[in-house]
Amino acid sequence: MMKKALLTSFVVVTFILYSFHQRNDGSSTVIKPTSTPATQTTSPPTTTNTGTGNPSSSTSTSTTAAYKDGQYTGSSADAYYGFIQVLAVISGGKLTDVRFLQYPNDRSNSIYINSQAMPYLKQEALQAQSGNVNIVSGATDTSQAFIQSLSSALDKAKS
Repeated sequence: MMKKALLTSFVVVTFILYSFHQRNDGSSTVIKPTSTPATQTTSPPTTTNTGTGNPSSSTSTSTTAAYKDGQYTGSSADAYYGFIQVLAVISGGKLTDVRFLQYPNDRSNSIYINSQAMPYLKQEALQAQSGNVNIVSGATDTSQAFIQSLSSALDKAKS
């Protein structure tokens, strides 16, 4: 009887320690996101409109040069488990690239979430030519911090 109680206690304590370790995993592995291929076969995550734009004025997309050419660094924005900071690249008056300078990448869960969400956020920003993008479901904090950082970068680039 004592052996069973001891074995049960050992298993429970081992499970708790393992769970704690996984939750606080300070993994040093960093996965850098790559650009999303044009012929992507996987479906994108569900998105939710941020509601920051006026629905009646969103019927047309501006194609005029709205920004000064150059590279503009956005402010660092809190994404709960770390900070997001982006660099907006403007060429020909248009947003041509968004680079992530900083993002949460010290936990395996953060690495996974950001490797999924960041390509979609970048793609939407390039299509919208602004920080007015949809929030990626499951990556709300990352999405909101991205919007904040990109918007501050684009504010600096306005002509």
